[in-house]
Amino acid sequence: MIPFADQLSHLLGHAFSKLGLDPALGGVVRAQKAEFGHFQCNGAMAGAKQLGKNPRDLAQEIASQVSHDPLIGSCEAAGPGFLNIKVSDQSFCLQGQAIAADPRAGAQWVDVPRKVIVDYAGPNVAKSMHVGHLRATIIGDSIKRIYRFRGDQVWGDAHFGDWGFQMGLLITALAQEQPSLPYFDPDFSGPYPESSPVALDDLERLYPIAAALAKTDAHARDLARKATAELQAGRPGYRALWCHFVAVSREALVREFKALGVTFDLWLGESDADPLIEAMIKDLEAKGLLQDDQGARVVFVHDKMVPKKDGGEGPNVAPLLVVSSEGSAMYGTTDLATIVDRVARFGVDLIIYCVDQRQSDHFETVFRAADKAGYMPRSGLDHIGFGTMNGRDGKPFKTREGGVLKLHDLILMVQEKAQAKMDEAGIGLDWPNQERADIAHKVGIAALKFADLHNFRGTSYIFDLERFLSFEGKTGPYLLYAAVRMKSILRKAEEAGYQAGSVGLLESAERDLILVLDGFEYALRGAYEKRAPHHLADHAYQLAGAFSVFYAACPILGATEAGLRSSRLTLVRASLNQLLIALDLLGIEAPERM
Repeated sequence: MIPFADQLSHLLGHAFSKLGLDPALGGVVRAQKAEFGHFQCNGAMAGAKQLGKNPRDLAQEIASQVSHDPLIGSCEAAGPGFLNIKVSDQSFCLQGQAIAADPRAGAQWVDVPRKVIVDYAGPNVAKSMHVGHLRATIIGDSIKRIYRFRGDQVWGDAHFGDWGFQMGLLITALAQEQPSLPYFDPDFSGPYPESSPVALDDLERLYPIAAALAKTDAHARDLARKATAELQAGRPGYRALWCHFVAVSREALVREFKALGVTFDLWLGESDADPLIEAMIKDLEAKGLLQDDQGARVVFVHDKMVPKKDGGEGPNVAPLLVVSSEGSAMYGTTDLATIVDRVARFGVDLIIYCVDQRQSDHFETVFRAADKAGYMPRSGLDHIGFGTMNGRDGKPFKTREGGVLKLHDLILMVQEKAQAKMDEAGIGLDWPNQERADIAHKVGIAALKFADLHNFRGTSYIFDLERFLSFEGKTGPYLLYAAVRMKSILRKAEEAGYQAGSVGLLESAERDLILVLDGFEYALRGAYEKRAPHHLADHAYQLAGAFSVFYAACPILGATEAGLRSSRLTLVRASLNQLLIALDLLGIEAPERM
């Protein structure tokens, strides 16, 4: 199925090319006002300059060429040389039928599929996820879904924070608390216990204490550094203990991700890149890229100046610190080795990092180093940053006590509020408790995700749960209600023995609905090319709104003519299929009833 805009652009482009002009001048856009038609083309003004003609005369010449085409209802020159175009009713009917018959609801595939890794969420060992992880998780998950739906081979990677100094802190803290554990006995030959000596609560209690102590106590800091070095060197007891740390942390994280409807294909951590670091450092040295800098070893990546917003050239990008003055590999070193690993392991064409935009300088340095070393082209590495979720005070969202809200607690809070909203509206009061709880969960998660995803990811927004959970306006619950209404209509039609049939148009609301359905591919392209799910979220909202108008203006089950009823049932099916696909790409699941 080809969108109207593509068909019209091709048709008008051919007309321009027959006059010796660039066919790109035939590009059309949706008309902003109904009185201008369905689409507009402004190419005649630029084309007239090249031919030395009056723009309006050229527009009329183009209009006369294309007006006979079955796609065109009318094509008229207007103003200084605009073309206002209406699509024919026959084309509307055919397009509505095609969208309804297409399992992908009008979505196209990418021309050249790529291998893509989306790096998102960024959970850490020994730490429960908090509200700050929310945006990285749901934006990244949506990007993964969109890219996969377009036809790319995609892996979602949690990029687990499971290595480094924090592991040494935990090992030494546990050694102080439970020194008799076999993991700390260098003469113990195993096997080590299969069950973990600690739960996530223990790790969350130990880590902040150990981290605070290391800041003020040089001896504690040295012990933690030594433990980190021994872990990374392969000391058996520490490796066994580290495996427990990872396992109990991951178990809790999987629970939170499942509650959000988020999954990962990969749980590769910083530890997976660690074995590559030594060889990578030797390679950087052999290529002459490692330079001494105040006792450390760095890769300078400022060869190309970066443009500034004022039009000039910006400051040099900081070098990548590869080896510290103490001889340790650094955070950026691990990130660079992770790129090496991903290229070797998966042959990726593109790696997308969904991480807080405050990390942009760090990623720019790592990406330039990867390009300079020949590990991966800069064009294949992209950091898609995002703003913060803020409280009413405009600052990053906190609990009433001023602490960081755990993601688990946020999910429970949202679900409870959603249940209260449903009770207040009298929804499902006599339904089974399990079903009501499931619907409340879906409503709550939809509210949380859509509130985030309908914003451009680069902006911050205010957390307002009351507004997010409204069944009216631009909210997740409103979209779920639209989907449930469509499902209900189709269920009743099936019970009555009504069949969907060929699309025939009588009402403007039907044309408007098909126009929105036709725009799905363009919304999907925008979300894909700009790595910005808000394009898709906006489309889902427009579709729900157009369907609501159609539902109010056009009787469906109550239509007096069987042909009219079957036509409208086809539009309901097309709308439901497309809305469910769009919601799924946003990571939102619709219940059967509400």
